[in-house]
Amino acid sequence: MPQSTEMSLIEALFRKQVQKDKKIKNAYLLVHSDKTNLHLNLAEGPGESEKPNPQQPVYMASVGKLFTSVLVAILKEKGELSFEDHITQYLDSELTDGIHVYKKKDYSGAIQIRHLLNQTSGLPDNFYPLFDKLIADHNFEMSPREAVLWAKKNLKPQAVPGKKANYTDTNYHLLGLIVEKICGEPFHAVMKRLIFDPLNMNHSYMLHFSKPENKPEYQEAGFYFNETRINEIKGFAGLDFSGGGVVAPMEDLLQFMKALTDYRLISEKTFEVMMNDKARLYPGWDYGYGIWQVRPVPVLLPAKYQSWGVLGATGAFMFYHPELEAYIIGSFNHQTWQRRCVRFMFKIMDKLRK
Repeated sequence: MPQSTEMSLIEALFRKQVQKDKKIKNAYLLVHSDKTNLHLNLAEGPGESEKPNPQQPVYMASVGKLFTSVLVAILKEKGELSFEDHITQYLDSELTDGIHVYKKKDYSGAIQIRHLLNQTSGLPDNFYPLFDKLIADHNFEMSPREAVLWAKKNLKPQAVPGKKANYTDTNYHLLGLIVEKICGEPFHAVMKRLIFDPLNMNHSYMLHFSKPENKPEYQEAGFYFNETRINEIKGFAGLDFSGGGVVAPMEDLLQFMKALTDYRLISEKTFEVMMNDKARLYPGWDYGYGIWQVRPVPVLLPAKYQSWGVLGATGAFMFYHPELEAYIIGSFNHQTWQRRCVRFMFKIMDKLRK
């Protein structure tokens, strides 16, 4: 198929999806394939104070977990940690003592860094209970450390470490605190030093924690929970932290993904560990170190969709399809697209095959 036809089909699909959903204020899509010489960067929606632009920085929600897991992998390759290290080696007793008591047995000392990375620590999720408090009171604030301590006091573990996948931001808050302990600097500073700067991601930053190297020409895209615009609610940053928080234009995100697939950030050997040390998270989905992986299911989930990447609660997605050699990145910036964005991605993959 000629590239122009391929592009027009994808563009028409995207714009139609956005235009028919009145909840969406702005949405973004980047599709890139060196195999077919395809590059498409789109923005659509009625906008806020101005029309959406493809160069806008976009908050990517839990897509940031892949950045966090790669940071941890970089530190592993520098000899600063091992994936098998216990978290008690890096975190103080106030955080770790009694953090995991399950069926009257204390597993707190058994949690390894790898358990945090692939969501098998068994720890409960602190994000949504605290997010509910934030929505009820926009002045609510809690630091990442306080969010972990709150979970320790108020929530119960779900499983023995290493036995079962349970998606939780608590795991990634702990990873962020480990990164800060090892590096002796704030998480956002480590992100800039080890990922943003080396990749010239000059328009990328952490929500409310940092600023981009170059001032963006366009305003940060709004992201929404129902009718509430979350961007300016400062308490949200403490709940998100290393569990998300990355704000970047689509082209910067493509830079990150290409560096990952080209093994310029971490070695192929380390990346294979991140992919292969995985757990079954949901039907049709495995979870590696911050990496969602499509697991084909006969009839329900065909092998043609086999790909990997990361998803965010705002309808954000950042995936790579190895067979098509295609990157599919974007966001609908509204929580109602948290699952619908997956079906949309699969439709893009179908268009790329035609």
